[in-house]
Amino acid sequence: MRPLEESEIQQVFEKLFKFVGKNLKNIVDRADQPHCFRLHKKRVYYVREDIMKRTTNIAREELVALGVCVGKFTHSDKFRLTIGALELLATHAKHKMWVKPTSEMSFLYGNHLLKSGLGRITENTPANQGVVIFSMSDVPLGFGMAAKSTQDCRKLDPGSIVAFHQADVGEYLRAEDDMVQGKKE
Repeated sequence: MRPLEESEIQQVFEKLFKFVGKNLKNIVDRADQPHCFRLHKKRVYYVREDIMKRTTNIAREELVALGVCVGKFTHSDKFRLTIGALELLATHAKHKMWVKPTSEMSFLYGNHLLKSGLGRITENTPANQGVVIFSMSDVPLGFGMAAKSTQDCRKLDPGSIVAFHQADVGEYLRAEDDMVQGKKE
């Protein structure tokens, strides 16, 4: 486990900024307990500093995970947010969309969010901006990119895509083997 390099930090912060905007400062400089980002086996973890200091006596080969996995670097060294980042994004999100109960399952199966399934949307959401998707009872379901702005969503037909799917809580079941990179027995 090592600190992120400058280029890696830039990629992580750019991706998080798409979803949380200026609230990124609240993620980095937490008042209650200091947190930091660490890289371990191509995965980026958001971990409390006191816990991170305690792991110095654990061998790298034995360490499976630490803190919350917010994303991973692909083979081409591009950063990709994973579903583990949902809690961070949901609490600090700038733009949100709410899904009707009839469309929740469709989104949780990995499909894009259609206009017919859109319950509410925050005002002034621009196109191609990161959005966190909630159920109508304010439970975070996942996140994606807004395909259309708030004003454009009002004029769309029901079959049009309003948000492109990136991750959802259904991934915990669909890809549970890929969630933790540990020893395969």
